Amino acid sequence: MKTVMIVGGNKGVGKEILMASLNKGYNVAFCSRNEEEGKQIIKSLNAEDKLYFHRVDLNEINELENFVIQTKKKFGGIDALVIYSGITPVASLTETEEDVYDSVFNVNLKAPYFLIKHVIKSMKEAGNGGSIVFFGSAHMDYGQIDRTAYALTKGTLYTLSRHIARHYSSYGIRSNYVVMGWTHTEGELQLRKEEGISAEELKSKAAAILPMGRMLTPSDPVPAVMYLISDDSAMTTGSKIRITAGEYI
Repeated sequence: MKTVMIVGGNKGVGKEILMASLNKGYNVAFCSRNEEEGKQIIKSLNAEDKLYFHRVDLNEINELENFVIQTKKKFGGIDALVIYSGITPVASLTETEEDVYDSVFNVNLKAPYFLIKHVIKSMKEAGNGGSIVFFGSAHMDYGQIDRTAYALTKGTLYTLSRHIARHYSSYGIRSNYVVMGWTHTEGELQLRKEEGISAEELKSKAAAILPMGRMLTPSDPVPAVMYLISDDSAMTTGSKIRITAGEYI
């Protein structure tokens, strides 16, 4: 029985991965800052035995090791880690303030780095290998002009993914990077709402820009992630898969 940890899992694509993992019979540990929301998900799915929620503020790293410890305590081990959560503030290089920069790097890079530290230690000790799946972005190469710090973190996560693939494959630990394109998530809708753009306007704008004619739905990346979690991808590591509707090709 696999145990999957998800950084996120309470909204958007992360929640879709949680649901798909439950449908596969996997145990799932997930985290967010909103404890009430996490508890409500467990209650609504009537899955107390299969789900574990841990409150984590990704601006801090002091709860990350405990997240791993409590997940192992409940389920016995960790077979896969999905790094989904991230923030995308609007700020160009010349407009980025230090607090914005620090927040983006804390949530998108520092927290994943130290969580992976503890997860890899656990996987090595267990001796059963494991799978780490990074959620990247089409911004990873250079990004839009007003997403500078975000683009840097996503590019660095790709380096980290390849580093893990190269140096931990002898332990059976795999690492792969999913490039997720423009996606119709709660966070994206809220961001555009703050910019004065409605959901319908957003869809129309995306349809005109994206080569495949529409934004991704939260379920579009899920099959690729489930493959990378599964034993079907036992020899897949260091890869990058683009699920972007043709964005930035």
